[in-house]
Amino acid sequence: MKSSENATTDPGLHSLYRLLPSLDDLLLSPGFSAIVQVESHGTVVRATRAVLVCVRQEIAEGKHTLASLNHCLAELPLAVAGEIDQNKRYSLRRVINATGVILHTNLGRAPLSVSALEHMVEIATGYSNLELDLETGERSRRDVHAEKLLLQLLSIKTRNNDEASAASTRAVVVVNNCAAATFLALSSLAEGAEVIVSRGELVEIGGGFRIPEILATSGARLREVGTTNRTRLPDYENAISADTGLILRVHQSNFSIEGFTERPTLQDLVALGKRKNIPVFNDQGTGLVSSLEDLGAGEEPTLLDSFRLGVDLVAASGDKLLGGPQCGLLVGRVDLIDRIRKNPLLRAFRVDKLTYAALEATLMDHLSEKPIPIVSMLHTSALEILRRCEWVAGEVCSRDLFAEAVPVLSLIGGGTAPAARLQSSAVSLRHAMLQPQALLRALRRLDPPVIGRVYEDSVLLDLRTVEPEFDVKLVSLLQTALTSVAKSCP
Repeated sequence: MKSSENATTDPGLHSLYRLLPSLDDLLLSPGFSAIVQVESHGTVVRATRAVLVCVRQEIAEGKHTLASLNHCLAELPLAVAGEIDQNKRYSLRRVINATGVILHTNLGRAPLSVSALEHMVEIATGYSNLELDLETGERSRRDVHAEKLLLQLLSIKTRNNDEASAASTRAVVVVNNCAAATFLALSSLAEGAEVIVSRGELVEIGGGFRIPEILATSGARLREVGTTNRTRLPDYENAISADTGLILRVHQSNFSIEGFTERPTLQDLVALGKRKNIPVFNDQGTGLVSSLEDLGAGEEPTLLDSFRLGVDLVAASGDKLLGGPQCGLLVGRVDLIDRIRKNPLLRAFRVDKLTYAALEATLMDHLSEKPIPIVSMLHTSALEILRRCEWVAGEVCSRDLFAEAVPVLSLIGGGTAPAARLQSSAVSLRHAMLQPQALLRALRRLDPPVIGRVYEDSVLLDLRTVEPEFDVKLVSLLQTALTSVAKSCP
């Protein structure tokens, strides 16, 4: 292969470069007439220049012979048309998640319910009463569109029949994610004060954000207690002083510690906080409403646990196990929420009308027990997934593509129940001419892209995270990929 440094000195390359037509000649050629009639002049010029740059680069890298270059030049109209189509395509696209990771952060975490999508469209297509009290005609808080429903859901699920009491003693703030919720709470309630945290909970979440750094940036001072694997209640009690602003409990969301461990229960921390008159702030994280005990993840803490035990303030995500849009929820004592609402940073962290629409609909789905995609994925039986995989494998298996249904383990993901594994099945693909990574890349180039994973010498497509109505589409896409590969691998 020739390097680009030698491109100007190789006589063979010069002869290939001379074959390249000028931009003007291309635009006037018969092959471009159909494109020029449909697209604007500027669009065609930009796309043609981009294609020619790629061809020049291929020549410089020694990828063309005389025959291959002539073939490439004959296909230039198709290449330019493809470049134009590519430029028209949105960068943010719907994909088929066949990774088996239900809350895949890179793929947008929880898909929204039909109700949430419909309510978002309704609110997006016109004006709304985002901050208007329709009864009084006065300005209102945007939190009201989620506050009542969330408190009602928590009251019902904890069998607390006194919903009016819960509404009078508890309040809700919604911000753009759980990290923002945690930061805002620390900044509002503990700036300049000490926050007591177990050393076993000084976690790092995705993107490199660490609890100690969030504390420092918020203006609070970290007071570490206990050790990585063992922290006892007296460790917290002995650390309390006149400088203590909060006791912080952090969910160990993306890792687990096993063996010689000890950790006070949340109930013990709440009792200590009440006895010492120190608020307990629980960064619950996942927004889980119902227990995952039936999935082997009974230790995963829920929002209901915190609410039932009377935790002073709780932070949770909306787009994890709650199954809603990306947002951060703060549920707590009215006096604490009032202090948070007075923080000027709240305006910087607040969410828009579409998030409230999706969140409101998701909470109503929980209350009316309507289907929520994330819940359905979690509880789909392994046998049902196996049958779907067998059908897909049977439809796409061919001379060049070996496909079979194989047992796999799905993950909940999203920093949730890191030790939990769900029995599932996947379509295992092995191509006669493509290595697994190349096949995976070919699947990502489909429309919509199919996102799988490589295990040993196969590409796995776990159908737990693929909606059943996409099975037929998936088969069609795989067959399209096979056709495309066959054309590029003569």
